[in-house]
Amino acid sequence: AGNSKSSKSTAVPPGPPMYLDLVYIPNHSNRKNVDVEFFKRVRSSYYVVSGNDSAAEEPSRAVLDSLLEGKAQWDSNMQVTLIPTHDSEVMREWYQDTHEKQQDLNIMVLASSSTVVMQDESFPACKIEL
Repeated sequence: AGNSKSSKSTAVPPGPPMYLDLVYIPNHSNRKNVDVEFFKRVRSSYYVVSGNDSAAEEPSRAVLDSLLEGKAQWDSNMQVTLIPTHDSEVMREWYQDTHEKQQDLNIMVLASSSTVVMQDESFPACKIEL
């Protein structure tokens, strides 16, 4: 009691890391649900980063920075690919500001120029091979 750290809930409970092929970062990459502990524990070859609402701070720069900090603590330098669902100002600024660190950590941001057209809708798309 009285210790604010003990009352703080984390999105990922303590334990050994989980290795996955593809992870969708929850809640439009909002910092309320994803922190450094998430990326230390949930290790993936691909992370989908959604969010295109700058007023709601989605995607969150803090979440993207948490990926760098969490990945730096992995015991391997496996390739990680970020797949943004939207071309946002936050993503572009983060990419430019941290590009050297991304390279050091073997993180690639996938920019897609492909578009899928279905009936009356069109949307950006990318192909993922696992």
